[in-house]
Amino acid sequence: MVLNESSAIPEFGSSRSAKATSLDVNAGAWPGIASIQVTRDNGTWHMCSGALVSHRWVLTAASCFSGAGDVLKWKVVIGATDLSQPGPGAAEFQIKQLLKHPAYVAATARNNMALLELERPVECSDYIQLGCVPDSSLAVPELRTCYIAGWRAAPDSAPGPRPLLQEAKVRLMDAQVCNSSRWYGGAVQPQELCAGYPRGGIDTCQGDIGGPLVCKDNDGDYFWLVGLASWGKGCAGEKRPGVFTSTQHFHTWIQVQMGMVLPDTEAPPPEPEPPTPIIEEEPPEEPEEELEPEPQSAPQPVPIPVPIPEPEPIPKPEDEEEEEPGAEKLITISFPKSILLRLFTNLQEFLEFLRDKLD
Repeated sequence: MVLNESSAIPEFGSSRSAKATSLDVNAGAWPGIASIQVTRDNGTWHMCSGALVSHRWVLTAASCFSGAGDVLKWKVVIGATDLSQPGPGAAEFQIKQLLKHPAYVAATARNNMALLELERPVECSDYIQLGCVPDSSLAVPELRTCYIAGWRAAPDSAPGPRPLLQEAKVRLMDAQVCNSSRWYGGAVQPQELCAGYPRGGIDTCQGDIGGPLVCKDNDGDYFWLVGLASWGKGCAGEKRPGVFTSTQHFHTWIQVQMGMVLPDTEAPPPEPEPPTPIIEEEPPEEPEEELEPEPQSAPQPVPIPVPIPEPEPIPKPEDEEEEEPGAEKLITISFPKSILLRLFTNLQEFLEFLRDKLD
């Protein structure tokens, strides 16, 4: 995380420093957060964050793995607040597979979500717990008490996050305000959330990608995992809150990937298919109150104001080769024979209906 001391939020005094605006986290305070790490020749590095949502699955951001190479050589550390000294409550897991959302777009961070399957199941403890992903029944915008957590960037030291986990309180921002011209100008997608403060000061930053945004339930004493840190313009700037992928929006996709829901119950893909050209028809006219609806599934015919040739029976269009002198000239339009037959049949029925009404 990054914190701008010049615009610090007063209520977030640090337990370690009077100048800091976040709190160092005690062991076990964030039992669902995960550190996604890679070991290279120059050491082991924390790359992204994630959230444990099942005994075998960690939810994170797809953007964490752009150009990552062999992700199966990475590892996940859960239950640690100090990455330099994970402690006995922490556990380390190898990655079995990576599942990115199929509609993820790297250029815009659209659908920025991924799941990591672990090699072995996680055993819950006082330091390791599962996060709760809300379904569509939860009114997420009405949640009032929300927090972010991450390994804070240290500008006075070598590049990379500090080993200590920190947390900060944030506020869910109105979607229309966040997308206004002086904020993000329409770049925030419907499947994303904004969280932070209008004047900045507290935000996620590099190393926090995929990290959890949790909000306390308004009625119960528990928290919901409502978002994953996705992107932003700068860190902790004014009118530049953090943008988070909404976990609620992808609830079904998450359950399907973890095998909790059958694939045929998954929602349709977000990208619509090109529409099939059809012949548009006018909406059906409302029937008179005294008339009973006809027992048919097709729409009721709509009267079309065109001259009706006499005498009956109505001649077929292909028989109209010559016009009588003085007759009204009609414009010939080419339609399939089946449509013309249906049209003239409906016209004849309408004429009979008018005659009955006049009688």
